[in-house]
Amino acid sequence: MPFYLDFEKPLKSIEEELELAQIRNDEKTLASLRKDLEKAISKAYGNLSDYQKLQLARHQDRPYSLDYVKLILENAYELHGDRHFKDDSAIVCFIGEIEGVACVVIGEEKGRGTKTKIARNFGMPHPEGYRKALRAARFAEKFNLPILMLVDTPGAYPGIGAEERGQSEAIAQNLYELSAIDAITISVVIGEGGSGGALAVGVADRLAMLSYSVFSVISPEGCAAILWNDPEKVETATKALKITPDALLNYGLIDDIIAEPIVGAHRDKKGAADAIKRYFLDNIATLSAQDRSERLTARYEKLMKMGRFSE
Repeated sequence: MPFYLDFEKPLKSIEEELELAQIRNDEKTLASLRKDLEKAISKAYGNLSDYQKLQLARHQDRPYSLDYVKLILENAYELHGDRHFKDDSAIVCFIGEIEGVACVVIGEEKGRGTKTKIARNFGMPHPEGYRKALRAARFAEKFNLPILMLVDTPGAYPGIGAEERGQSEAIAQNLYELSAIDAITISVVIGEGGSGGALAVGVADRLAMLSYSVFSVISPEGCAAILWNDPEKVETATKALKITPDALLNYGLIDDIIAEPIVGAHRDKKGAADAIKRYFLDNIATLSAQDRSERLTARYEKLMKMGRFSE
C-alpha cells in the first residue's frame, strides 16, 4: 500500500474510488474522478512549503540509487570494494550504458526493509565507501567514460571505526580529486544531500537537484536541537537553512533543477528516472563538445565562486 504524507491524504480517497470504478468498469465515474484527482494533485503539490519538500525528499517510497540504476542503466555491472579495507554497501558503483552511452554510475544507497537498511547503514557511507567511489571515478577517467553520481544520504557515518579509518580524509580526498578529474562528471541530488557525506560525490561539472530534494550542511532536526533545543522548531529550521533547490540555485550553489513529476518521484518513478536520464545525456552532449582545458577551467571557476565573504 502506498504511504501518504499529511498533505497527500486528500488524494487517498479519490484514488481508492478510482480503483473501485475501474473494477466496475464505470467509465462515466472514472472520467469524473480523474478530473477530481487532477485538481487535488494541483492543490496538494502546487504550493509546497520547504518542510513539505523535505518530507518528500525523505519519503519512504522515493526511488533510491539502485532504483534509478535498474531503470536507466543497461548492461549494468557492479564494482565492489575500495582495495584497502572492504566493500561499503552504502555506496554502489556500476559500469554500463545509458541509451548506448558507456558510463560509470556512483550512488549512495539507503536500502529498503530493516535488514537491507542495516546492511547499507541507512545510506551513511564509511571511509571505504568514499574510497570505492573514488576508485570507480579513476576507472572512468582511465577509460574516458562520463560519470553519473547520485546523491542521497543523511550524512557520512560518524562512528568511531569510521573516524579511525580517516572519514574526514577520505571525504577531503574525494573533493580534491573530483575537482580536477579528467572525466565528464554529472551529479544529481535525488533525495537527501547531507553535508560532507553528499559533497564527497557532489563535486562535478554539473550539479543538479530533483525538484523535491534537499541539500544541507546539517539536518533541520540537528539545527533545531542546537539553536533552540526544541524539536518543535524543525519547520522553522528547515525554512531558515535554505535547503531547497530553488534557494540553492538562487545562491549559485547548484547548476540546475531537474523537474520531477508533479506528484513526486515516489509516485512516478519512471518519470523521474527519464528526467535524470535526459539531463545526463543532454549535458554529456554539451560537455563533450567542449575542449578539455575549457571544461576543466569552467569547473574550477565554478567551484571558486561558491565561497563568499566580506571584510
